[in-house]
Amino acid sequence: MFDTLSDDVRTALAKDPAATSGLEVALTYPGLHAVWLYRLASALLARDHTLTARLLSHLARLLTGVEIHPGADVGERLFIDHGMGTVIGETADIGDDVLLYHGVTLGGASMRREKRHPTLEDGVTVGANATLVGPITVGENATVGAGAVVVDDVPPESTVVGNPARPIGEEASDEAAATEDPPAVED
Repeated sequence: MFDTLSDDVRTALAKDPAATSGLEVALTYPGLHAVWLYRLASALLARDHTLTARLLSHLARLLTGVEIHPGADVGERLFIDHGMGTVIGETADIGDDVLLYHGVTLGGASMRREKRHPTLEDGVTVGANATLVGPITVGENATVGAGAVVVDDVPPESTVVGNPARPIGEEASDEAAATEDPPAVED
């Protein structure tokens, strides 16, 4: 457990240039506190202490401004920078080394008890106030730009922006293809 806490602090120091010391991070980073409280709530949920788990996640939201459902599956070294307003739904899956900025929503697109929240693979970065909805997958090492609204899968190693989110360069590539002269046909 101590190794996990240390990893979390080292991750914050590596990903936040404003961080000045491990002690500062451990004592003052609400995104980090939210992840730690989530881990406790998730462990309670796994032991069928559902009400206690939900109460702890509610307390974490009140204290940190970050809501992580204890049923979400969160990997190692998740860093939530600033955190305020971040919401991670019950069936969300988050891989290792993921970075979320404030206001990110991993929301559901169904009222049924099924996989209804996004999956973020390892190394994903999601910018401030981005909204990802439904059982979509954001591929490994992909980036979602600030304010993007993502309703479709995002390929690995790509960057998406806008509403609806599109890969960077897609519009430029489409416009260029539409204006190119067709290849010459020889007789």
